[in-house]
Amino acid sequence: MGKEMMERISSVRVIVFGVGGVGSWCAESLVRSGIRHLTIVDSDRVSVTNINRQLPATTRTVGKVKVDVLKDRLMEINPDAEITAIQEIYSAENSSLFNISSYDYVVDAIDSLTNKTELILETTRTKAKLFSSMGAALKIDPTKIFVAEFWKVRGCPLAAALRRKMKKGEMPAKKFLCVYSEELFENRGEQQFYDDEADICRERIDAAEAPGKPELANHDWSDKKAKINGTLAHSTAIFGFTLAGLIMQDIIKKHC
Repeated sequence: MGKEMMERISSVRVIVFGVGGVGSWCAESLVRSGIRHLTIVDSDRVSVTNINRQLPATTRTVGKVKVDVLKDRLMEINPDAEITAIQEIYSAENSSLFNISSYDYVVDAIDSLTNKTELILETTRTKAKLFSSMGAALKIDPTKIFVAEFWKVRGCPLAAALRRKMKKGEMPAKKFLCVYSEELFENRGEQQFYDDEADICRERIDAAEAPGKPELANHDWSDKKAKINGTLAHSTAIFGFTLAGLIMQDIIKKHC
């Protein structure tokens, strides 16, 4: 792409909300592609049940703050990068903390329907360009992962729920692209497995608790969920890599 383009890429500011199965791979791809100014936002600590799909999750990192683990990895990739790690849950109440209008690109990889809706509405009111991940669980076929404008996404329960919620209230101020899949594989998981793994997570967190770290409000542990939807690493990673690719493509398109 040439020196001038790489300099432009290095000057772009990106914020990624949610660094789980989708957002963590997106963040790594961005840094490896030359993005130097990156903010990562997530409230969670690494869980045993993250290991099948999330970049920061290994048996050694269970119980550690997810954004801290990921920041350390990204800094090893590029020690000159400016990585800001924020251990928070994005919500309507604290949206002002993130100063979204100061970013060129916003990546939405949030699971919570309410917070995801708020982030979409807030970002589309700013100059920042938004790219959003729809539901990545229960997907197996990588050839069925696509990109479409939000209102044209089909076959995704999460996108449908978002549209229903928005139609009852505020609508996005501008269009934005989403990564999605129409595939919905059958969930054959055993809830007891997740209950057992959640117990292990709590034990490791008690052992790994670092002084000075904030308590995790509304932490999304497996045993707190009404339903667990299975995921595979190749699917969530493709979602994340595609989001990163959309950003790179947009940067190049603007400056060519």
